[in-house]
Amino acid sequence: MYLDIRKVETISSLGGGPIGAGWAAHFLSKGYKVKSYIHDKNEKSIYESIIKTAWTSLKEIGLDKSASLNNLLISADLNEVIEGTQFVQESIPENLTLKCELYKTLGHLVPEEVVIASSTSGLTMTEIQKLCSTPERTVIGHPFNPPYLLPLVEIVGGNKTSELAVKWAYNFYKHAGKEPLALKKEIPGFVATRLQEALWREALHMVAAGEATPEQIDTALINGPAPRMAVQGQCMAFHVACGEGGMATNLDQFGPALALPWTRLQAPELTTILRNRMVDGCKTMSEGKHFEDMARQRDKSIVAVLNAIRDSKT
Repeated sequence: MYLDIRKVETISSLGGGPIGAGWAAHFLSKGYKVKSYIHDKNEKSIYESIIKTAWTSLKEIGLDKSASLNNLLISADLNEVIEGTQFVQESIPENLTLKCELYKTLGHLVPEEVVIASSTSGLTMTEIQKLCSTPERTVIGHPFNPPYLLPLVEIVGGNKTSELAVKWAYNFYKHAGKEPLALKKEIPGFVATRLQEALWREALHMVAAGEATPEQIDTALINGPAPRMAVQGQCMAFHVACGEGGMATNLDQFGPALALPWTRLQAPELTTILRNRMVDGCKTMSEGKHFEDMARQRDKSIVAVLNAIRDSKT
């Protein structure tokens, strides 16, 4: 039996990168106590910087009345971070060997009534849980970056995961202010990442073929489908676009165009030329701008979009 989600007060966030720190910031903003594990104590200042940047945006969205940065503990001692935990969000590097070894440790270290979730974007829980002595409570809880702003979290278990653990994770994330999506089955890349990767591959093909620059691609997305997709997604956007006939009209009228050689779904060869075109294009777009300033502006814009969507529903 897993803990009552309403009684969860203390969360362990494992991993010192932007995802681990981003999760920590989100949970802190919802009033939880967060104990964060970093691999090296020298990572603490960078970790705190990510939290500070996130907190600026989180205050604009609205903090829980009990939210406080004083509820954060950062430590390089895994035992200290796990002690007293009621939920574990793991976000260590995407290295299967590292994750398997960690879950082997967590299987014995974390109380059995506590669910353990992984932020992995490319590995499956079936792979990750192989060495874990208590795999039934391990699930994927994959966020989108930055996790303190973007609501989506994709949830799926592995071969040995209990359905109760998946259901618990779904309900907990919902309770903690996220928008959970429970997958029907375990698939590589989940749902949102696979859609994103299809778009990414097409962008790389256009750059490789000299058909568009990185700047043109981003301009097209920002001023074209992106704002619409923020409120309708892909399927509903096409459904609404065709009036009373909806998706049926769309498929009947434009379906034959799917056979046209517009897109190239296979990944292009990442040649030195393509690599340099992408790097040079992004350097041109970001010239004179510091990473932290760009991240800050990104967050400010996302907050405005999220608040606008929320206001439109009231």
